[in-house]
Amino acid sequence: MTTDINDPADLLQTLLARCTSAGASDADARLSTSEGVSLDVREGKLEGIERAESQSLSLRCFFGQRMAHVSGSDLSPQGLSDMAERCVAMARAVPEDPYCGIAPAEDLVSAQHLSRDLDLDGVGEISDIALEEDAIAAEAAALAVPGVKQCSGCGNGWSRTQSWLAATNGFAAHRTASSLGLGLAAIAEKDGKMERDYESRSARYLEDRPSAEEIGRIAGERTVARLGARKIATQTGAVIYDRRLSSSLLSSLIGAISGPAIARGVSFLKDRLGEQVFAKGVSVLDDPFRLRGMSSRLHDGEGRPVAPRAIIEDGVLTEWLLNGPSARQLGLTSNGYASTAFGDPPGISTSNITLQPGKLSPAEMMKQAGKGLLVTDMFGPSINPNTGDYSVGVSGFWFEGGEIAHPVSEVTIAGDLPAMFARLIPASDLEIRGSRDAPSLLIEDMAIAGD
Repeated sequence: MTTDINDPADLLQTLLARCTSAGASDADARLSTSEGVSLDVREGKLEGIERAESQSLSLRCFFGQRMAHVSGSDLSPQGLSDMAERCVAMARAVPEDPYCGIAPAEDLVSAQHLSRDLDLDGVGEISDIALEEDAIAAEAAALAVPGVKQCSGCGNGWSRTQSWLAATNGFAAHRTASSLGLGLAAIAEKDGKMERDYESRSARYLEDRPSAEEIGRIAGERTVARLGARKIATQTGAVIYDRRLSSSLLSSLIGAISGPAIARGVSFLKDRLGEQVFAKGVSVLDDPFRLRGMSSRLHDGEGRPVAPRAIIEDGVLTEWLLNGPSARQLGLTSNGYASTAFGDPPGISTSNITLQPGKLSPAEMMKQAGKGLLVTDMFGPSINPNTGDYSVGVSGFWFEGGEIAHPVSEVTIAGDLPAMFARLIPASDLEIRGSRDAPSLLIEDMAIAGD
């Protein structure tokens, strides 16, 4: 990708200097570039292809305890001056925020730590021909599954991003990352009723992604397995979340222990720090240093150090996920969970989260439970952040005698997340697919609403 950027690091330092000259007490900035190609195939032919290239500049200025942020794409000297003056003027005008501010220099990650290589640059650019051939192969594999009538879409692509960060506290860093992804949805029909399912995978390197043929085959087999779905009676019973979607419960956990939610008092776990939240033996780990990880990083979004941590250890909630503002509001110390704040206010983000596997396979779990619902798809979740009340529409398979009996659809499951967490049992089938991964999960005594 070609841009008019000669030295991004120098450009950011020039921008920060103009901010302080205009009266800013502090400032930080981010320069990002991205490029990528995505294409779709249908019926063995290329249907569409798109290449995207972009660059953007984000700036955040402080005037004491006042803060403003702007963004743009004009990297000319005059453009930088205008951006700096505009941002400082905005910061002077807004109300004070007692919790805003950049990290003090003594809190920043060391330069030596930033030199660590996490192997995130990946395969880089992939030829259009290779992308097309891969997508066609995936579609053909799905169509080869008996019962599959068509593919509603098959997409393939790659992307590469670079970002440069700098702040007046002395922090500066550069990151390059690339990824590739292939996915498709298949359609099958039986007795006039159609079913649809999918498979998609992303990775840094092609060697870490399943083959196109395997992705297509899995999508086709999942779709055909859903044919003949029935409704089930309303009851209370065991629910097993398939590992493809069990990480949704991790998302609920992360939201409930994020610093801003705790500071606002809008979390069903707000009084549970240091308490047994899950059953003994259950642990949730965050590993920012996973090689080739989809969310690996050397520092958090404010330049503070990160480290592998167990946010749930033997069932106990060990810490809140804090950025600078939420830590100040709670009177605590930020612990490296800020999402990218350079040029923008920080949010909360984790890196590579995994709920650690248990001892039983999903098949053994079904035998242990006897009968229940294996959930393989879900839609429209409803969660009350204050109470943890939870409901979601699902489809999947009813099992009896420890064996799959038939597919089911038009079902809603419900419970409350604190009780669900306490009863949750992880299976042994953990598979690393992205940045939030969990094995299949068994939860007894869920409300199952059918007919």
